[in-house]
Amino acid sequence: MAEKLEQRAAVKFCFLLGKTAGETVIMLETAYKEAALGKTQVYEWFSRFRNGELSFANQPRSGRPPTSRTDENIARIRELILVDRRRTIDDLVDLSGVSWSSCQRILSEELQIKRVAAKFVPHVLTADQKRPEWCMP
Repeated sequence: MAEKLEQRAAVKFCFLLGKTAGETVIMLETAYKEAALGKTQVYEWFSRFRNGELSFANQPRSGRPPTSRTDENIARIRELILVDRRRTIDDLVDLSGVSWSSCQRILSEELQIKRVAAKFVPHVLTADQKRPEWCMP
């Protein structure tokens, strides 16, 4: 995200210098390679700057802020998993009250737990091998 703001600042700088949007696109592609803003985005920002909006920060958005992926919910799901690692997402939804998609994202992104097919896991594992990386001391 910081890189996008940095590029927006560069677009504003080029706009104030009198460069064209096409020249700015080429300069950004030279500097940022594959991570450069797209041509459409650069033209959009030039249009905004031409209309007098010189702020390149994100505007506040309407809608409800995310509330499901809180530290409290992450800790609750972590504890439920530690009690029984064979719980399904549906079980965790019932026990925690967190939505299915939020529960799935907490497991995969926050706790970095992946689904493993039982037939690929050796039947004889030590206690350390059964513990996930995120609960190791």
